[in-house]
Amino acid sequence: MELTEEVGESSSPPRALGGFGNYDIRNDIYNRLVENENEEAISNPGFRDLLDAHFCRLPLSYAVDVNMDRVEDVLLHRKILAQAKDPDKRPVFHVRFVEQIRTSVDGYDDVQQYVRINSTSGGCDNSEHEGDTAHIRQDISHIPVHEIIFSTIDKPKLLSQLSTLLSDMGLNIREAHVFSTTDGYSLDVFVVDGWPVEGTDGLHEALEKAIAGTEGTWSGSSPSQSAVEKALAAQPKLGDWEIDRRLLKIGEKIASGSCGDLYRGTFFGLDVAVKVLKSEHLNEALEVEFVQEVMILREVQHKNIVQFIGACTKLPQLCIVTEYMPGGSLYDFLHKNHNVLGLPLLLKFAIDVCKGMEYLHNNNIIHRDLKTANLLMDTQNVVKVADFGVARFQNQEGAMTAETGTYRWMAPEVINHQPYDQKADVFSFAIVLWELATGKIPYDNMTPLQAALGVREGLRPMLPENVHPRLVDLMQRCWDAVPNIRPSFTEIIVELEDLLQGVEASSEADNT
Repeated sequence: MELTEEVGESSSPPRALGGFGNYDIRNDIYNRLVENENEEAISNPGFRDLLDAHFCRLPLSYAVDVNMDRVEDVLLHRKILAQAKDPDKRPVFHVRFVEQIRTSVDGYDDVQQYVRINSTSGGCDNSEHEGDTAHIRQDISHIPVHEIIFSTIDKPKLLSQLSTLLSDMGLNIREAHVFSTTDGYSLDVFVVDGWPVEGTDGLHEALEKAIAGTEGTWSGSSPSQSAVEKALAAQPKLGDWEIDRRLLKIGEKIASGSCGDLYRGTFFGLDVAVKVLKSEHLNEALEVEFVQEVMILREVQHKNIVQFIGACTKLPQLCIVTEYMPGGSLYDFLHKNHNVLGLPLLLKFAIDVCKGMEYLHNNNIIHRDLKTANLLMDTQNVVKVADFGVARFQNQEGAMTAETGTYRWMAPEVINHQPYDQKADVFSFAIVLWELATGKIPYDNMTPLQAALGVREGLRPMLPENVHPRLVDLMQRCWDAVPNIRPSFTEIIVELEDLLQGVEASSEADNT
């Protein structure tokens, strides 16, 4: 499941859109509005074009979220977005009451939801929502639940700002549906409880006061930003990646490092991995490294790159949230679980790694710490490149000099503080490939520093026996001391796929 453009839980099942088959949900929405005798849909000959334009402004996930029993909400959202273009009205907001009835049936809770059209908005016309409320039995207990819709200029940390605003009012966020338009506006829908009465007038007034109390913070930067906030605010907006820490449920610790810990957690029902930086170790250098990792993660999306979910950038608890990879790391798979790879699986793993790395290099990114511990597997044994803590965009000169990475996998030019480029990652891949073929830790009879000193003098892992000679030849070319001799990941993929095709063809011939 991907949450690149929204957070929350869809209120309707996934549906295909135009361009992904013959089905287009916009047809259903238009037809339902006509069936409901919506005046705008019936009387305006250009209405369908307006409807299409609305959906084109928003991500595909917005259409997935549409509740077909409340298609008029689409018109409400369009009006709110239109009003948000007026600077004097921002942020535009709309409040309505949702009554959640709980009835006890044989010891179980039967939950039903109704929308009561007792609503007000920040300048919005609610005539489309007027109607009779559902009959409710007085002897059934229920809690008031409200829906609040916001729209304003989109910007970094807007989700955090809105969720903080609601939390400070004593409201509990049950769901959050967050979208960005293509022209830079937000459409944020929160389902909340905690307001003690059904009526919305009081809640509307309280929201007005709360927003007035934060006047001046809805655009631009906070006057007291941290180094992290300033750096992130200066970056181009690529999606809604800021996560409110209070919406993140952190579970068991699954790994620990010198500067941070890795936890398994959940975010709106999605299994996630949460990398939390230790507050006692925070300094400017670590904050800059954190910013670099976020900047890279938010720009990459590939089936062989761990999916970025979001980040919490509010000091002192900095954390990065990615998809959870239940298969663990290749390092554990090989060295803790003592798995021995057959050639087809070895080649599949290697190709997955190369495709992820090819994508990074094509986007001018150097990983700088490629090793089996940073290669993770999902339930289908798909390998994905992870941990971009020391990854960097390649500078204009095309080379770097800082020593970074892990000694056993580090290229000699990096160890020697010489200029290096993307071919340093290719050297590291050669060591990964050697691990996949042997199941051993490189230079396991040496300390990391001894291994580094040996590599700079020409030391390499002992060539494995009983391994396909083409793999051995590829290893040697990938860990060559001269970076320009090393092949690119694009070239490596061609070789590995050709070898895999030959192995599979040979296996099929043996079985016939």
